[in-house]
Amino acid sequence: MQRVWYVAYGSNLAFDRFRCYLAGGRPAGGMREYAGCRDTREPERMVSLEVPGGLVFAGESRVWGGGMAFYDTTAPGLVAGRGYLVTADQLGDVAAQEMRREPGGEFARELAGLLTEVESVHTMGPGRYETVARVGEQDGVPMFTVTHGDVAELALAAPSTAYLRWIAAGLREAHGWNGAQIADYLSAAPGVKGAWTVEALTEIASPRRPSPGTRR
Repeated sequence: MQRVWYVAYGSNLAFDRFRCYLAGGRPAGGMREYAGCRDTREPERMVSLEVPGGLVFAGESRVWGGGMAFYDTTAPGLVAGRGYLVTADQLGDVAAQEMRREPGGEFARELAGLLTEVESVHTMGPGRYETVARVGEQDGVPMFTVTHGDVAELALAAPSTAYLRWIAAGLREAHGWNGAQIADYLSAAPGVKGAWTVEALTEIASPRRPSPGTRR
């Protein structure tokens, strides 16, 4: 069974939120119930990492309201991520759910099957998370994330409080950052910059964690 690293950079940085993609359920503050993967096993390992690129908030989330996080492969800088060691089929099912498609459906199977061929970036369609980017290797296993094919064409939009709280929780878990570090990082991201103050972001990034939400 092929193993891959799924690299999260948005709300899935927080493991409790990512579990909703794996096992099904609704994350706290979210407006959607997730079906979960066909294989609901938890990741074999988790690693903290940074990948070259930029974090951008754009569009409108039907789960959180406000802008969604995207990984800009062409931007300078580093994006704070978290790698989950999962199967290729699990990654396919996660990406399918990002696009409100059926786990195990045609899109999920196609994505899982093409991972061995992706050397840099592969766009499967025009949807907001229909592009797969290979961002490196960890212990000889390829690392992938999903994003939009042309982030620059998206309309910037400020993310909601609930969404930012999950991202902040994930940055604390994965990187051990404090509120000031999280606020500095997020305040520089297009879509957040100019829409949220550093003071407000520091408050959002306070140590309280969102509740796990409901899971099956």
